Amino acid sequence: MNRSGRYSPRWWPLVIFWMIGLVGFLILLFNGDSNRQDLVMGSIAILIVCGVLSVFWLIALSGLPWRVRLSAFGGLALVAVLVVSQVRFEGVSGDLGPILKWRWSKQDVAVKAGADIAHKTVAGSFPQFLGPNRNTTVPGVRLDPDWETHPPELVWRRPMGEAWSGFAVSGNRAITQEQDGADEWVVCYEFLTGERIWEYRYPARYDNALGGIGPRATPTIEEDRVYALGAMGDFFCLRLETGEKLWGLNVLDKHGAPLPDWGMAGSPLIYQNLVILSVGGSGGRSLVAYHKLNGEFAWGGGSDAAQWSSPVLYEIAGKKQVLIFNYSGMAAHDVTDGSILWEYPWDTDGTPHVAIPVPAPGDRIVISSGYGKGAELVQISNRPDGRQQADRIWRSLHLKAKFNNYVLKDGYLYGLDDGRLTCIDVETGRRTWKNGRYGHGQNLLVEDLLLLTAEYGEVLLIKPVPEKPMVLGRFQAIEGKSWNPPALIGPYLLVRNHLEAALYRLPLKEKAQRGDAPEGAN
Repeated sequence: MNRSGRYSPRWWPLVIFWMIGLVGFLILLFNGDSNRQDLVMGSIAILIVCGVLSVFWLIALSGLPWRVRLSAFGGLALVAVLVVSQVRFEGVSGDLGPILKWRWSKQDVAVKAGADIAHKTVAGSFPQFLGPNRNTTVPGVRLDPDWETHPPELVWRRPMGEAWSGFAVSGNRAITQEQDGADEWVVCYEFLTGERIWEYRYPARYDNALGGIGPRATPTIEEDRVYALGAMGDFFCLRLETGEKLWGLNVLDKHGAPLPDWGMAGSPLIYQNLVILSVGGSGGRSLVAYHKLNGEFAWGGGSDAAQWSSPVLYEIAGKKQVLIFNYSGMAAHDVTDGSILWEYPWDTDGTPHVAIPVPAPGDRIVISSGYGKGAELVQISNRPDGRQQADRIWRSLHLKAKFNNYVLKDGYLYGLDDGRLTCIDVETGRRTWKNGRYGHGQNLLVEDLLLLTAEYGEVLLIKPVPEKPMVLGRFQAIEGKSWNPPALIGPYLLVRNHLEAALYRLPLKEKAQRGDAPEGAN
């Protein structure tokens, strides 16, 4: 109260609080070492602190009449209660931003039929995570880039149980994993209609407020069998036609391995008569192999904890080996007995290791992770003792693959750098361009074009060239957070997220449309 008997509010403490908050935000924004997750989380923390200090100012420092202070505080409390009661939390984005929706809003997806497929058959397959060769590449399909004249056509769309799994496809069978209440499912759909053929159900549920609900790995199809790993470590071999269980076990229990913070996510790898899994057990049970027909243990190797990357098979410096991105870094195992051929350390501060390492010419490997870590090009060479060694060639902050996989084409790497599409020179690690924020989606290299599924369900067709980004077409395929990897068989693009799945027919170039069997339908 001033000398005239009137109250004079003290605004300067409130201004100081918010000015300090603004300075903190600018420091986060212009900090070159920061990443987008730090920016989002830091901004949320600043808003919370400034909000609390504003309430403190209102009650203790404002100089307003107590009637006004209490009325304003009561109004703020009422607004907070209304917001909390009417808004639901639906996890976080790839940048760790909260996803909030009105409680009354729903995303009901009815089964929808689109294109006429009665006379169609499917040629080709997508039998495992990231494609026929597990390298984010689909060969032999020539897409028509003119989506303006020939837009993608919906074939079907249907709801799905929660999961971050992708589809594996063989013939007219499309296999994925889902959550239904307290049970995980391995589910088979008819590829061209979306109708459910069978499901294999077992009790298991992974639920995390940040990571979401349900299985994470993508099944693998090999001949007449399906191999599927659940989020809690349940591993099964099922018959493709019927879903009959042939054998199974819990690999975490079997090998005394801890459950990773975000659940088991490594998709099974088939090599000859073996099925190979990243388990993360100690004492030679980090990577394990089973005989694919009867489930008998074949070999194990390494002692590093598992992360969320999948094993992949390469021939490097004359030796066939299985690479896996573990907690401590990248490890290479001899495919015949699981022994360690070489190891390469990577940051062990708890940030996720997800993206599959990508081979480059000259017995080199590119490794990358998000949260500001970047990428490295690593040279693999043989040592006199029969082992191999890995040496860094360059390290770059221009490719930070959080849980997106990247591709190498004509000497350049293309991928999502902390949510933005980028191109870097594989020889130098230098960026040639960075453009377009698409979030943490997934991509496939289809001959000379890049299919990118953005984080919120948009599909883009991009010509990957080092000079500049060239977006040729785009359409909204599904709704909601879409972290699941897509599948492409001929002209058919199968996408899903934790709520729904959809099949689209993409236009092919004229020669393919006349019935080139390896490229799709006839």
